[in-house]
Amino acid sequence: MKKSILIAAVLILSLITFAQKNDRPNIVWFTCEDISPTLSMYGDSTAKTPNLDQLAKEGIVFDNVFAVVGVCAPSRSSIITGMYPTSIGTMHMRTAVDIQSWGKRDYSGESMAVDINGEKVPHYSAVIPSYVKCFPEYMRETGYYCINNQKTDYQFAAPVTAWDENNAKGDWTHTPKGKPFFYVFNHGVTHESQIWKRKDKPQTVDPKTVPLPSYYPVDPVVRKDVARNYSNIEVLDKQIGEKIQRLKDAGLYENTIIFFFSDHGGPLPRGKRLHYDSGLKVPFIVRIPEKYKAKYGLDPSWINNGRVENLISFVDLAPTLLSIAGYEIPEYMQGKAFMGPQRVKEPRKYIFGTGDRFDEHTDRNRIVRDSRYLYVRNYHPEIPAYKDIAYRRNIDMMNRLLELHKLGRLNTAQNYWFRMYKTKEEFYDCKTDPDNVINLIDDPQYQDKIEEMRKAMDNWLAETGDMAKVPEKEMYLKMWPNGIQPITEMPVVHKKGRTVTLSCGTEGASIAYLISDKDFTPGLNAGWQVYYQPVKVPKGKYLYVMSQRIGYKESEIVKEKF
Repeated sequence: MKKSILIAAVLILSLITFAQKNDRPNIVWFTCEDISPTLSMYGDSTAKTPNLDQLAKEGIVFDNVFAVVGVCAPSRSSIITGMYPTSIGTMHMRTAVDIQSWGKRDYSGESMAVDINGEKVPHYSAVIPSYVKCFPEYMRETGYYCINNQKTDYQFAAPVTAWDENNAKGDWTHTPKGKPFFYVFNHGVTHESQIWKRKDKPQTVDPKTVPLPSYYPVDPVVRKDVARNYSNIEVLDKQIGEKIQRLKDAGLYENTIIFFFSDHGGPLPRGKRLHYDSGLKVPFIVRIPEKYKAKYGLDPSWINNGRVENLISFVDLAPTLLSIAGYEIPEYMQGKAFMGPQRVKEPRKYIFGTGDRFDEHTDRNRIVRDSRYLYVRNYHPEIPAYKDIAYRRNIDMMNRLLELHKLGRLNTAQNYWFRMYKTKEEFYDCKTDPDNVINLIDDPQYQDKIEEMRKAMDNWLAETGDMAKVPEKEMYLKMWPNGIQPITEMPVVHKKGRTVTLSCGTEGASIAYLISDKDFTPGLNAGWQVYYQPVKVPKGKYLYVMSQRIGYKESEIVKEKF
């Protein structure tokens, strides 16, 4: 009798645990490229965005979310790792060709850039510290099915342990029954390139009506490109609306936490790649179904009338997702969770940002921002503020701005970006000067605040380190000795009957495995699983194993038949 009661109790406990595990929310990231908070929920109704408006109405609008770098690849490296790019060597834009899905995984070719000393730097996959992983790998261990469609651009090739699916066909509908999913869909229609690639598409926003920041002149060419940006945002809204409707049609809308955000600031000149609010500040909306708010949401004290004013950095995204997924946040992560059971109680006092090489131009600056003020430290004040990046010259208004500058037809605010020399430090009041064009670094009334932010910067640099202290070529040769990419050691299969444990001699390597009834050579999209505990292989099946440390070339595949 006692034995029956014990068995029943164990069974009930197991069912409760199973139910709790399967009651976890699905998580969707609708990311986009290159937009600032130029949306109605932030006070700019130029673009008509009914779907994002509704998401904001049902969700929470964050007013102070910042990328750590104003360009995609370094920014995305911080998102996927929860680390500052300057701490892991991913701060230079762009190191290699791993932009979509698993990447080309081919780093050969001509030099892509020069460092501050004029040394040529070839393509390379950044070798980050051995203890740092892509955060979806941890989520997979908790049972989440993780799908990325499809941009990666992490500054290193995504290891096969990072995602269950990682390609243009990846979709939440492929999730195995009983598993929650984490689904990322990146929208490219608002990318900088779409300013010129879509220039002949119908304009849905009238160029005559668009608002212009103080650093833009009133000019037809400028207005046309600004209107194109707003028109692209309207297309983005339709695309997101279609995906939200799919979730509703599938009955998943109330079981899914939805995030919407951009990878950094807007695509137009003096936005993207800049360390001002125009390059770092992003729109950010989260919709949390009512049943998940208590356990997986934010501290209610952070929310005021559906909005959050507290500072959020992109390094906070990885720990936040792990908090929701139920994975203990690794101590090495530099971000702090703002949602879920592991959320912090105290908001950030500061966010930090960086700028180093942008395509063919290298500089170095560091910023600290609080709820009102922005402090900038320039390590190369002798270098002009404006970088004549070839890619950006595809934008008609960029060439028009340069023409007007040369003709002397720009005012002080419009000319500010084109100054030949920078001050060693800059300081802006983002409340009275949201465009960051009035440098107050020498204003006596702000000296106490400036000193406070200097100290905050010094403390942050001491705490996190800064790999840009050395030129990029020197850093690259430390990652790739003699210019040769290191290779992950072959995994070792330890068998005890049909139970298998796996190991790899390369420090920090992740191990992937695949069990199949086929004798074949599995590719990157074969459905590799993350190894984190012993695996039992059925009789007659094939076991495939490979390993990879981030930045290293993956190992050869080991095959065993059982």
